[in-house]
Parts: sequence; structure tokens; C-alpha cells
Amino acid sequence: MDIQSASSVVLQALTQATSQDTAVLKPAEEQLRQWETQPGFYSVLLSIFNNHLLDVNVRWLAVLYFKNGIDRYWRRVAPHALSEEEKSSLRAGLITNFNEPVNQIATQIAVLIAKVARLDCPRQWPELIPILLESVKVQDSLQQHRALLTFYHVTKTLASKRLATDRRLFQDLASSIYSFACSLWNHHTDTFLQQIYTGDQQASLSSLERTLLSLKVLRKLTVHGFVELQNNMEVMPFHLLFAGRQFGPGSLCREKLEKTIILFTKVLLDFLEYHPCPFIPLIQCSLEFAVSYVFTEAGEGVVFERFIVQCMNLIKMIVKNDAYKPAKNIEDSKPESLEAHKIKTAFFTHQTLTEIGRRLTLIYPNIDKYFLLTEEELTMWEEDPESFGKLLFLDIFHNYSQTLTPVLLEMVQNLQGPSNVEDPVQMLMKDAVYNAVGLAAYELFDNVDFDQWFKNQLLGELQVSHNRYKLIRRRVIWLIGQWISVKFKPELRPLLYEVILSLMQDPDLVVTLPVDDFEFRTEQFLPYLESIFGLLFQLLQQVNECDTKMQVLHVISCVIERVSIQIRPYVGCLVQYLPVLWKQSEEHNMLRCAILTTLIHLVQGLGAESKNLYPFLLPVIQLSTDVSQPPHVYLLEDGLELWLVTLENSPAITPELLRIFQNMSALLEMINYAEALCRSFYELLRDITTEVSPVLGSHMFQPLLPAVLRGIVEGERYPVVMSTYLGVTGRILLQNSGFFTSLLTQMAVEYNQEADQLLGSMIEMWVDRMDNITQPERRKLSALALTSLLPSDNSVIQDKFCGIINICVEALHDVMTEDPETATFKDCMLMSHFEEPKLTDDEEPPTEQDKRRKLLALEDPVHSVSLQQFVYEKLKAQQMLMGDQGFQALMETVDTEVVRQLQEFIHSM
Repeated sequence: MDIQSASSVVLQALTQATSQDTAVLKPAEEQLRQWETQPGFYSVLLSIFNNHLLDVNVRWLAVLYFKNGIDRYWRRVAPHALSEEEKSSLRAGLITNFNEPVNQIATQIAVLIAKVARLDCPRQWPELIPILLESVKVQDSLQQHRALLTFYHVTKTLASKRLATDRRLFQDLASSIYSFACSLWNHHTDTFLQQIYTGDQQASLSSLERTLLSLKVLRKLTVHGFVELQNNMEVMPFHLLFAGRQFGPGSLCREKLEKTIILFTKVLLDFLEYHPCPFIPLIQCSLEFAVSYVFTEAGEGVVFERFIVQCMNLIKMIVKNDAYKPAKNIEDSKPESLEAHKIKTAFFTHQTLTEIGRRLTLIYPNIDKYFLLTEEELTMWEEDPESFGKLLFLDIFHNYSQTLTPVLLEMVQNLQGPSNVEDPVQMLMKDAVYNAVGLAAYELFDNVDFDQWFKNQLLGELQVSHNRYKLIRRRVIWLIGQWISVKFKPELRPLLYEVILSLMQDPDLVVTLPVDDFEFRTEQFLPYLESIFGLLFQLLQQVNECDTKMQVLHVISCVIERVSIQIRPYVGCLVQYLPVLWKQSEEHNMLRCAILTTLIHLVQGLGAESKNLYPFLLPVIQLSTDVSQPPHVYLLEDGLELWLVTLENSPAITPELLRIFQNMSALLEMINYAEALCRSFYELLRDITTEVSPVLGSHMFQPLLPAVLRGIVEGERYPVVMSTYLGVTGRILLQNSGFFTSLLTQMAVEYNQEADQLLGSMIEMWVDRMDNITQPERRKLSALALTSLLPSDNSVIQDKFCGIINICVEALHDVMTEDPETATFKDCMLMSHFEEPKLTDDEEPPTEQDKRRKLLALEDPVHSVSLQQFVYEKLKAQQMLMGDQGFQALMETVDTEVVRQLQEFIHSM
């Protein structure tokens, strides 16, 4: 493509491709697609997006086409790859000037250059980095910024390469330019710090933008180039933090400055994560820096929330880092681990830890400093402090519990007795200390007599009825919930339930009702169940906020789940109210999800009685699982689970239940890769662990069964898989012999053998691999299946008679038990009728699904046919077919000891 002649037609096509008219747009896009593989096309695109006089949209599109072309045609091995000559020309053209006036296009060009650099730098493009390094030094502010932007994207892309040779090349690059990158960062930072005092915000913003870009470059070089941090980087955020005072909230400079400070902390965090040992020299200054700004007066007025988060993360990572901990046997420790541990030990003195512990514990009184919450948000009972504060507290407490435990216990001791409701600081302090004791429950196990504290202090706190004391009552309930599975005598629970009953007019307290823990005992809760459930239902009706209704429903669900069928006498009102609530919540899908969860537990608690809910329940399932209805996006997962438990607890199938199945086809179509999944299931057939229903299943799964027979004939080498294959085949042979014969005939054609010959090979492998079958039920199934081949005058079956009898006797030993009084044997797997199991208090009653499975088992030959009787009848029939003399000759092929054991089983009938 000649550039001069082609430029105008390509420009016209690009112009048309920016049109909003599809009649113009589509032909232009098609024409551009055809040109993608034409020599010279990308040179034309380069000339167009470098022409600043052209329409911005056209230039933008030219950059995008060029960028996409790199992915498709730049590699040498790519179809329609660009020639080396054109690529060389394009590389030169991309870095002739850095003066793009449009920010968005400049960014795309920088990304485009980085894509080429990923493939060609440094071997085919050695001049790229030197040119960038020179270009970032120029005085022109626009060119300097664009070069620095490109420098960052190139560095970022090269740092992302993971092959060993590429990493070595990047490390070499980092070593050669790291000092320059540091000086660049320092220069732009100094320039910014000088300019902010001149009052020129635009110049300050421009310098700060360069500071941020140079720091981004430095981050990639530091983390992925594996070079030491320079000492002069350590103090930079101090200056930048104080510089923030020069800008008011919401100003662009302040926003950009905070980004720069956060990025610096990310450099430290990344370097610590990827290179903990080289970071050791920075542990001291990093801890001093973070702790001073977060836990002393130094940070007042200059720190901001995200910076505090990053500092806390820095402290946490240093405290938790395994590389900084000595081995259990000190002599086995690495020198660097001992050095890091020494630095940490020297830093975290008793005084420092005490101050950190107190400030983390008392995070609520300082909440305006740490989390910038308003008075209104405090009065709305916001949830616990940000998770990073909790995690840092737990990590420091875990690592320095000997020092911090006495500090926390002293704070608890100082807060004995009720707090003054007129003193909000005292109230918040108690709330904070109780929060800390709850978070550290496992750490304080040996130091707190929680039972005595509960009786002597916490119960009294719960009985203070003043409205302002709600904060403490709520925290105490939460605190008990934290300790209840750690250290709380079961006999104290009834006392707790009685107190809770008196508090249940308050939804804030109800949502923390401690019933969902490991040590919960249903029998202790039952005396209070009716009252508590009635109050919960009353509260559910009274509250108006969706979130509160959801929280109350969650507690109701927990109660139903824990008491199971014991809930049945008390759910009448709830059953009547849920349809009303469902209708009212039509616009609140999350509330409907909570209703679905409650219904799941309700159906499980009601069991077969849940059929009385069908007029409401089935339409709910229908809507929730109908993918044509918009709410399914929110309701589908819970709706499917509700559908499942409804089926499991349904005493019988009904037309209404069957009608919901019309949703199933569309649900299955949501599986985007259904065909591929089926192929995967075919390949993973060896992982099947349950038998396939032989009468209906054999036809349904016919495409899979040749692989099963093939596995048996060819001697599948995995025992568990062979056991499964033999189980599947045994089912078909025993219960659908006609299908087995047709399948065998089909397989015989594949193997170019007679069907009888293939059957003989199967029986021989079956006998040889019988030990692969470990389950007694499957061993009996194999005996029944092979014995079902008798009587037969087929010479192949008679030839394998000895093996069949061997399997029968082995299975008889597995399933027959002797009655010592009558000296007779009985098949222990026989089930004559369904019996309701006798349950202990801790056992769940069987679902209707469990009962159906039991009834199906009664129809299973393994549980309904006596192996002893079956073998006797088949041998008798074989004797009648062959005559006494022929049958005797057949029996003589069996080992005499096996015959003796067989006769012992049969004669005891």
C-alpha cells in the first residue's frame, strides 16, 4: 500500500467508521478489516494519528486499529505478519516526537509503544530506552510528560514478562536506569514542593503529575527489578504529607497528592511482599514512619483514611511475616530472620505496644480521626470498625499477647459497673474495650473467667434499660456471642435466654441472638422457644426497614435450623405472614432472598407437612427459577435450593410440582458449555461412584456404556474405576439382559469378534478383578449378575462356570451370617419392609427423600433376593438342562474346597 496514495482513502474510511449511521459505518469497518493485512496499512495509520490537525475521533480510531494490529500481526510467526522493514520504519516513527496534545490519545500511543516494546525490546529496539531517558529530560513540559507517560507504560509492560530470560533482561535494565529513575522522582518531587509555596496551582499540579508517573516507574523497577531501595526514598512522604496542608479538600492537587502518597506506601508494601529479606534494612524506618503517623500526635491534621489503612497494613505485614520470625529451634534460624526479629523486638517495646494496644482498643473514641465518621453515622449504630483495624489488632495481640493482655485486662477492670449515660466518651470507651475482648476471645481464654464476668458484670449491663445504653447492651450481646463457643458454661445459657427475652423488643439486640454456635443445645432452648419465636415474629411485623426485616428473618432461620421439627407447633403465624411479606417485598429482591432462605429452613423443619405450604411455596419457586423473569438474577440460587428441599420433603409428586419442571429446560440452556461438559463427563466416567438405574438408565446412558464394557475387556488399571464399571455392567446384566445382549453384539463388531467370545473375555476379567470390588453390596451384585447367565448351554459360559461359582462363594461369605441357635445362614442384606429408624435427640428425622430411597432399596435385587436361594435355583436349573451326569462333569471343574463351602451354604437353607 503506497502511503501517499492510500492515505486519503484510509482517512475517508476511518472518518466513515466514526459515523453514527450504520449504513455508513458497517461498510467502512469491513473495508478497514480487509486492509489490516495489506503492507503499508500501519504506516498510513501512523501518519494519520500523528497528524494533530485531523479530527480527534478519526485519530483515536487510527490508534486503536494500529494497537489491535500489533496483537495480530507484529509477531514474526503470525499469519500475514508485518515485514521486518515496515516494523523498523514504524518503530522509528513511534518515537520521533512526544508532543501529542490529547491526553486520551497520548495514553493510547504510550500503551501501543509498550506493546511493541514487549515483543521487540531490547533486541530489535535497543534505542527505545535511551531515547525515552533523553526525552524525559527536555524542558518542554508537554514533551516531558508524554515521554514520562510512555516510559511508565514501557516499564510496566516489560516488568510483567515472566520468562526467566525476560526477567533477567528487565533486572539488567533496572540496574542500569534505577539511579536515574530515583533522581527523576526526587527532581519532580522537589519541583512540586517548591511550586506549592508560590501559589501556582496549575504548575504544582503539572509537577505532581510527573512525580506520580516517575514513582510508578520506580515501583516497577523496585519490585520486579530486584534492586535495593535507595535511602533517600525513605523520607519523601513526610514532606508530601505536610504539603497536603496547602490544598483545600476536594482540590485536584490534594487528590493527586494523596494518590502519590498512597502509591509510595504501595512501593513499600510490594517490596516487602516480594522481597522480604532485602526489605530488612527498611523495617526500622518503616515501623517508625507508620507508627508515628498512626499512633502518635505526629499525624494529626495531615494523615487521611487511605494512608492510615496502608500504614496499618505495613505494620501488619511486618508483624506477621514468617521470614521475620526465628525457627522454633533458634539454631535452625536463618541469619536474616534473626536480624529482622531483633529489629522488631527492639522496636516493639512495652511502652510502644501499650500505646498501640490502647489506641487500637479505643478505636471508637478516635473514630473521627481514624475513620472520618460523622456524628449522624455514630448515632445510626454503624457496624464494627473497618476490617483492617480489627485484623491489625488481632495480629499484634496474637504476636505480643504477653505484653498486651495485662493492658487490656486493666482497661476492663477500670470499666467495672454501669457507665454514665451522660458521658458519651465513657460509653464509647466501654464499647471499644468490650469489642477488643470479643475479638481476642481465643487469646484471652486462660486469662478471663468469663462465666464470673458474665454473672457479676455483663448481666447487669444487659438490665440497664436507658435508651442511650443501647450501645452497651448491643455490644454485650455481641461479646457473649464471641465467647459462647470459647468459654461459657452450658448451665448459664438458660439465664442468658431469660435476659434476652426481656430485650427482644429491640431489633438491634435480636440480630445478635446467640443461637448459631457449636455448643448450642436444643433441649436448653426449648423452654424459651415459644416465647422467643413469638417475639421474633412480632418484631418481624413491626419493623419497617428492609434491612431490619432481613436481619430478623436471618435470626428466625437460625432458630428454625437449630430446633428442626420442634418448631412445628409455633410456625402457624409465620406461615400465614410470609405470603403477605412476599407480596409487599416485590420491589426488594434482597428481602425476597431472605424470605427464600427462611422458607428453606421452614420446609426442612416441617418435613412432609410442608405440602400445606404449596399454594404459596410452589409459585414462589416457579418465579424464582424462571429465567425469563427479571428477579431470577437475585432469586435463582436460593430458589433452586428451595426447589430441591421441597422435592426432598414432598410425600408424593403432584401435578403442581411437576409443572415447575417447565423451568428446567431454560435453566440447562444457561450452561454455556453444555456440549463440552457432556464430553467432559464422558471422559470422566471413571469417577462415577453410584450405580446407574438399569431398566431406564441403560437406554438413557447408552452412548456411555460401550466405554464401560471396553474398560472391562481391556482391564481398566484403576481399581476404583474397574469396580464402578463392573457395578454398572452387573446392574444391566441382572435387570435388563436383553439390552446387555444387544450392547454386547454392538461391541463384538467393534472388536471383530463373536459376541460369545467377547462375553468370555468379560467374565474372565470379572473373575480376575473381583478383588477390586470392596463394597459387599457390589460384590453380591456381581454374584447375582454372573449367576443370572445360568442356566445356559452356551459353551463359553460353561467354560467360565468355575469362575462364576468362585465369585458366588466369595459373595456368600460376604453377605451370609450364621444363626448360632439354628445353625442356619441368612442373607444379611435382605430388607423385608420399611422401618422408621429410632432416633436419638441429636439425630435428624429422615426426609421424604430418605424414605423414598429406602423404598427403592426394597426393590433392589441386592436387598430383595436371597443370594443363597438364587444360586441354588440357578444351579438346579442348570442341572435339569444338562442332566445329572453333564452337571456333575461341570461341577468337577470347580475346586473341591469351593464346592464344599458352596454345599455348606446351600444345605443350611
